[in-house]
Amino acid sequence: MRISRHGLAATNGLPPIEGGRWGRRLTSTLVLVACVAALTLILMDHGTHGRFRPTKADVLQSAPAPVVAMDQKRQPVTDLAQLQAEEARYRALSEFVARRYRVSQDAAFDLVTLAHNAGGQLQLDPLLIIAVIAIESRFNPIAESRAGAKGLMQIIPKFHGDKLEAFGGEEAVFEPEANIHVGARILNEYLRRTGNLGIALQMYAGALGDDEDQYTRKVLNERYRLQQVVSPSPQRPAPPAAVRAAAARVSYPQVLPSVLD
Repeated sequence: MRISRHGLAATNGLPPIEGGRWGRRLTSTLVLVACVAALTLILMDHGTHGRFRPTKADVLQSAPAPVVAMDQKRQPVTDLAQLQAEEARYRALSEFVARRYRVSQDAAFDLVTLAHNAGGQLQLDPLLIIAVIAIESRFNPIAESRAGAKGLMQIIPKFHGDKLEAFGGEEAVFEPEANIHVGARILNEYLRRTGNLGIALQMYAGALGDDEDQYTRKVLNERYRLQQVVSPSPQRPAPPAAVRAAAARVSYPQVLPSVLD
């Protein structure tokens, strides 16, 4: 059986045309009510009195970067500048050493670097270490004296074998890194125990009986030259004089280096 559009509308109890208009109006009204309700919920969620209340995500996104993060960004630049300054310092010292003591600049650079490493570990002036090397061996890593002192800082293995053990034993005395570290450690111990640089240097040389402190004067004069290389001054002051207290001379008469180890 065929039912027309007018017949279907009639069976629903509504006039054909009026029933379609009523359905469209009802649908539009429901959509409008839903939109108003949704807008009301959005406004309530964003706050009251017309003020916007940011969500947690908005706060995190708009918060300023912490100071720590800014410091971390600057750190690599600072490290790079420090490395460049250190390299420039090592280069200047190695050029001076190579020219003054007629050694290759590459070898001088390695020895200067080792002296700074040892000085940093022991909190000892690296220029003082370099000055001792200059006076003791003139930067000859295989130098050896009649008294049995060996290497760059002229270490006597029979007196300081315990310190050389950390580097493999007495055979390591001719290795630059081991020799410089052990020599710096010996000097640092003398300085710490006596509290006087002049006495410590004279003890290192085994020359406490020298009242004129010739060894100390040589080392300090050499350190003064090195200081002028890294920080030249337009007005060059007089080289430092060796200082040794008279009371200290009496307190440490003819003490062998092995006694204080």
